[in-house]
Order: sequence, then structure tokens, then C-alpha cells
Amino acid sequence: MSVNQTYAELSNMFVYGAMAVYTFAMFAFAASFAQGRDKESNPLNGRKSGNIAMSLSWLGTVVLAGGVLLRGLSAGRVPWGNMYEFSITGTFGVMAVLLVYSLKKDVRWFGLFIILPALLSLGLAVTVLYTESAQLIPALKSYWLLIHVSAAVVSAGMFAIGGVLTILQLLVDREERRLAEGLKPSRMQAITARVPNSQELDLLSYKVHAFVFPLWTFTVVAGAIWARSAWGRYWGWDPKETWAFVTWVGYAAYLHARITVGWKGNRAAYIALIAFLTFIFNYFFVNFFFAGLHVYSGK
Repeated sequence: MSVNQTYAELSNMFVYGAMAVYTFAMFAFAASFAQGRDKESNPLNGRKSGNIAMSLSWLGTVVLAGGVLLRGLSAGRVPWGNMYEFSITGTFGVMAVLLVYSLKKDVRWFGLFIILPALLSLGLAVTVLYTESAQLIPALKSYWLLIHVSAAVVSAGMFAIGGVLTILQLLVDREERRLAEGLKPSRMQAITARVPNSQELDLLSYKVHAFVFPLWTFTVVAGAIWARSAWGRYWGWDPKETWAFVTWVGYAAYLHARITVGWKGNRAAYIALIAFLTFIFNYFFVNFFFAGLHVYSGK
């Protein structure tokens, strides 16, 4: 089946259009964040900017969904055949998770911390990771691509949100300790004063990770089943497989520390942060610096 170049070019335009909309959303989120929780500012201005930012985020995500869909239509397959496609779909997953959660909770204070990495991910996708639309390599021609990678995309979105919450928790806790000791506020107070306290962030982080861990477990298991049909074995310690398992162990250790040992606050947060870093390492670096059966970066 030949590639539909019109759809491929339209997909690129939609992705760039989403980046433009997200850029405006970033500025609106920044304005909202600067005005939102500061008691001396006008909360109405912060709310207005936040509403604009959320509306732009919805628009940008719809446009990005169009780019992902057109990419798939251009080749007549699911658009997850290389790192470029996984990155734009993963960014869609991050934003979709944020927006769905926004239907229940006010996340305007949080949007800036998600829109920035979303833009960075799209920027890397269209520059470093970009690959022309093409047919799948034989190993990827399976219905397991839809099952395995869709679970991985949602997991990526949840891990990104959990990772940002963990970093914020550590920053806020550090500032709270400074103030409790009678020290002067640090420069980080410009950020920490505008987000929830460390206990709230700790709980939010735990809820996100407790939700995504079973999904990531399914992702790893589904990948092993697919590997059996594609390569004749369930597990071969391929670099991608290995680091996916390392990430699983990291988050398992975090949840074990929280549930069984009763760790909360910074001790558990550092474990979650290490686990998140292993996921980022697997997401980006393994594809460029390790040889293996899972390397589909197109480079």
C-alpha cells in the first residue's frame, strides 16, 4: 500500500498547528499561574487567564489528534511505527489525561508544568525524531501494536503527570522546611506559593501512580506476549524490555514503600522520581544509544 502524501503533509501541518496553539496556551497558563494563588493579586484575572489557557489546550489537543489521525491514514495503519509517531501520540496522551482530569478538578495551576514538556516533546518530534510516513516493518504488523502501544501511550501521559507532581512536591517541601526553621523564603517561593502544599501534592502523586501502575504492568505483559509471536520468545532482555522492567521495579518499589512500609513525603518521592527518570531514559535515550529489536526511531 502506497503512502498518501497529501494526508502526510496535512498531518505535519496539524502537528505544527497544535504547537502554535499550545504556545499561546503556555503564555495564558503562565499569566494564570502568576496571578492565581498569590493573595495580593487579582484572582479574577488569574481565573480568566486560566480559562483561556484551558480552552486553548482543548483546541490544541483536538488539532494534535487530527495530526495523529492523518498520520495513520497516510499509511493506512495505526500511527505508532516509529519514535516520531509515538512522541506525537504520547504528547496527545499527556494532554488528554490532563484535560480529562480537568473535568473533575481545577488544574489551571498545574497546566503550565504540563504544557511546557508537551511543547518540548513536540519540538523534539518535529526536529530530531521526524521520520517520513511509511509502511510498518514486518515485526510491527500485528494487532498487538494497537494493544501494547495504546497502553504505553496512556502510561506515558500518567507517568509525566506523576513525575511533575513529584518534582513539585519535593520543591514545596523544601520551601516549607525553610519557613518552618525561620529562614527567609528562597527564590523558589515564587513557584511554591502558587501550588498546593506538599501533603496534597504527595497524595495526588500517589493516586496517579497507583492508577497507572497496573496499566504499565499490562503494557509490559502485553509486550512479552507480542514478543512471543514476533520473535519466538517472551523475554530476551532487549534494552527496551530491560528498561521497561526497570521502570516497573522502580514504581513497584515506590508503591511498596507507600503501602507496606508506610513511607510518605520525600522518602517515597525520591523513589518515584528515580522511577520516572528510568522511564524517560527508556523513552528517549535507549532508541539512540542502544541496539535492539525495539529500536524504531527511524534514525
